[in-house]
Amino acid sequence: MTAVTAPAPAVRHRKPRPNYVLSLLAIIVSFVIFVVPFLFMIVNALKTRQDASDLQFSWPAQVRFVENFQEVITSRDYMLIIAFINSAILTVASVAILVVLSAMVAYVLQRRRSRWNPLINFLVLSGLIMPPAVVPTIWVLQGLGLFRTMPGLILVEVAFGVSFCILLFRAFISSIPRDIDEAATIDGAGSVRLFFRVIFPLLRPVAITVIVVQAVNIFNDFQHPLYFLPGEPTVQLTVYNFSSQFSSQYNLLFMDILLITIPPLIMFLIFNRQIVAGMTAGGVKG
Repeated sequence: MTAVTAPAPAVRHRKPRPNYVLSLLAIIVSFVIFVVPFLFMIVNALKTRQDASDLQFSWPAQVRFVENFQEVITSRDYMLIIAFINSAILTVASVAILVVLSAMVAYVLQRRRSRWNPLINFLVLSGLIMPPAVVPTIWVLQGLGLFRTMPGLILVEVAFGVSFCILLFRAFISSIPRDIDEAATIDGAGSVRLFFRVIFPLLRPVAITVIVVQAVNIFNDFQHPLYFLPGEPTVQLTVYNFSSQFSSQYNLLFMDILLITIPPLIMFLIFNRQIVAGMTAGGVKG
């Protein structure tokens, strides 16, 4: 008689236990870093000029939200309204160019291999590694007649953001099967029609990520408008209206910062999930 061997016991995979201590610590650190400064800004935006000059985290003795709001809006002939218009034009135009241009470049780099690809990849990565040079950029803009103009600043924002956008689009395009391209080509679609009618609609998840990330980045940009568009206000430059070397109106300064923080904050909260999905899309091929 042959001995009957007992079946091996099934191996049970234990689920990792959540670390509540680290989770609580992460929540506390995030609260201190992000929420506390925001609350400090709100509290001081409600104070009078004298109370806000103390820069204390305390509830105001006299709430002046409406008065501070009206004074910030009407300051210097409604400069904040003009700054919002300029920032909106800059953000919309720059983001639109970035999305279309980056998607087209990423598609060509991913689908069509050539001897120029290594050089182009090096230039794309160089845009992320090399720091921006202000003086040579001003010299180039002056040569093109675009210095101190909105189109010149739009081109600057596109140039500094295109590398990051190309990498995002390229990672997502690598997960799209080439069979889709071949089927569209067999049906008679040309290169332009293939991209805009077939490929570009499939890039919606990563396009939303690029739109939100770059819109917040360009809207909050302080350095580039200061250097390349002097004399024309954007929202971040309006802080100079209430802070100077000899005098500062901290209540109006915090109210101004609060007003220019709300639009990108709302956009980020609405599209938070889409941002994460677009950043991770294309990382794993199924």
